[in-house]
Amino acid sequence: MFAAYAARIDRDQPLSGLELGDRPAPEPRPGWAIVNVKAASLNHHDLWSLRGVGLGEEALPMILGCDAAGIDEDGNEVVIHSVIGQTGHGVGPDEPRSILTERYQGTFAEQVAVPAWNLLPKPKELSFEEAACLPTAWLTAYRMLFTNAGVRPGDSVLVQGAGGGVATAAIVLGKAAGLRMYATSRDEAKRKRAVDLGAVEAYEPGARLPQRVDAVIETVGAATWSHSVKSLRPGGTLVISGATSGPNPKATELNRIFFLELKVVGSTMGSKDELEDLLSFCAATGVRPVIDTVLPLDRAREGFAKMAEGDLFGKVVLTV
Repeated sequence: MFAAYAARIDRDQPLSGLELGDRPAPEPRPGWAIVNVKAASLNHHDLWSLRGVGLGEEALPMILGCDAAGIDEDGNEVVIHSVIGQTGHGVGPDEPRSILTERYQGTFAEQVAVPAWNLLPKPKELSFEEAACLPTAWLTAYRMLFTNAGVRPGDSVLVQGAGGGVATAAIVLGKAAGLRMYATSRDEAKRKRAVDLGAVEAYEPGARLPQRVDAVIETVGAATWSHSVKSLRPGGTLVISGATSGPNPKATELNRIFFLELKVVGSTMGSKDELEDLLSFCAATGVRPVIDTVLPLDRAREGFAKMAEGDLFGKVVLTV
C-alpha cells in the first residue's frame, strides 16, 4: 500500500528522512481493526518523529501520522483515538501507553491497524477531513481548556502562538463555550485570523493585556513563558502541552507563581471519552476544525514543508 513514512532520522534536516512509497499493508490480529483511511492530518509530532523524538532507529521504517478518519471492516465511518495501551485493550497488560508512530505504524497510508476499542463513530455532521483533525491537536486543546484549566463560561483565556493546531483549536472551542479569548502571534495576518475565529483581540507576543486572565493555554514554551505567568490573575492556571520554542525559559518566575498562588498544569493528549465528547460538541454546535490545506497523500511532502516553515493557520489534511 502507498504510505508516507520515516525512513531515516535526521535531527537537523528532518524532511530528508521522509519517504513516499509502498509499505506492507497491516495484517489482521485478534482484538484489532483495520481501517481504510479516508483522511489524516499532520501534527508537529510527525516532524519531531523525523528528528528521532519518541522514535528510535530500531523502529524504522515507520509510517507517520497519528490522526485519521476512515471506514472500518464493517463499513462504519469511524474516527481513530491514537493513544494505544491507555487501558490495555488490544495490547499486553504491562505495556505503557504510546501514540501511533511510536510503537505502531501510523495513519499516513491507505490502511492502518488499531485496537478495535480505539474506534469511535464519526458523526454524520463532520466530513472525513474535519473529523481527521480532531484526535490530537483538537483533543489536546479540549482537555487543556475544559479538564485541566477548569474554566467556565465567562472566564478569560490567553492562547499563546495563534496559528498552531492546538492554539487555533483552543480559540474556536473557547469562543463556542462562552469564554473570553485573547491570543498572541508574531504574524499580523495570524492575529487577524485569530480575531476572525473568535478571539476578542490578538496581540504581539509579550504585549500587556487589558486584563489579567483566568487561564493561559501554552504550547510555545520558553519564548512566551514569562509573559504567560505575568498575564494570569491571582490563583489563575497555566496549562502547558508543548514547548515549540524550547523547554528552558530564561526566567521561571517562581516568585510570582508562589506569591500569586498560580497553578501550572501539564497536559498531554486526551482520553477516548474526551474525544467522544469533542466529536459530540462539534456536531451539536457547528464548530468545525480550521483547515489550512488539503492535499492528496502523494503530496505529503508539501504539507510537511508548510508545517516545518510555520507557513500555516490551522491543520494540514492528507486525503487517500
